[in-house]
Amino acid sequence: MEPAPSPFATPPGAESLLERAYSDAVERVDEVDENRGRVLDAAYEQFCRMGIQRSTMEDVARRAGVSRITVYRRFATKDALVEQVIRREFRRYFDQFLIDIEDAATVADRVVMGFVSSLRAIRRNPLIGGLITVEPDLLVSSMITDNGGMLATVRQFVAGQLRREQRAGHVAGELDTDLVAEMMVRISASFLVIPSRVVDLDDDEQLAALARRFLVPMLRPPGATE
Repeated sequence: MEPAPSPFATPPGAESLLERAYSDAVERVDEVDENRGRVLDAAYEQFCRMGIQRSTMEDVARRAGVSRITVYRRFATKDALVEQVIRREFRRYFDQFLIDIEDAATVADRVVMGFVSSLRAIRRNPLIGGLITVEPDLLVSSMITDNGGMLATVRQFVAGQLRREQRAGHVAGELDTDLVAEMMVRISASFLVIPSRVVDLDDDEQLAALARRFLVPMLRPPGATE
């Protein structure tokens, strides 16, 4: 039997879940279907309490106080519902991310704030953080068994941010943005999925100091001076 597809996986050529969530945040997309919103709220609560794998569409319908047919009219499959719930959580994360970096004065500050904001938001999110703790296979499988699809998606997002900094003249044009983004994302991901006995991931000041010491210097191309 083949393993169940990860809710983070993206078909080749399709816009990723993270990219869609980011677009939602930038464009301020809001839910207008009351029943749809109720189902998403109920699914979020159900998944937080019982996990995704142990939850059924019937569980969600019961928690939402609607019929199973109502759920299926809006979400044809459980995978579709899971994707929309996680997409909404990532949209909320991006909302906060954009707020957190808005007042950062320099590109270095934006890297630091982005690192701290990302780890804080994901670890403290009841659903996504819970998946990492309770059902880590859903996340790890995306990093390993689907050719690193999730890491590639996040890396593309970070590289895009770095290229914006290049166009604004804040980062050297010869910087390899894809490679720097790859390293930044892999460092962040390792902290998310592997507990640290050295770094207190709940200490924002310690995380900020770590980012300034190890991530900010990546913004300088090899051979560049201070």
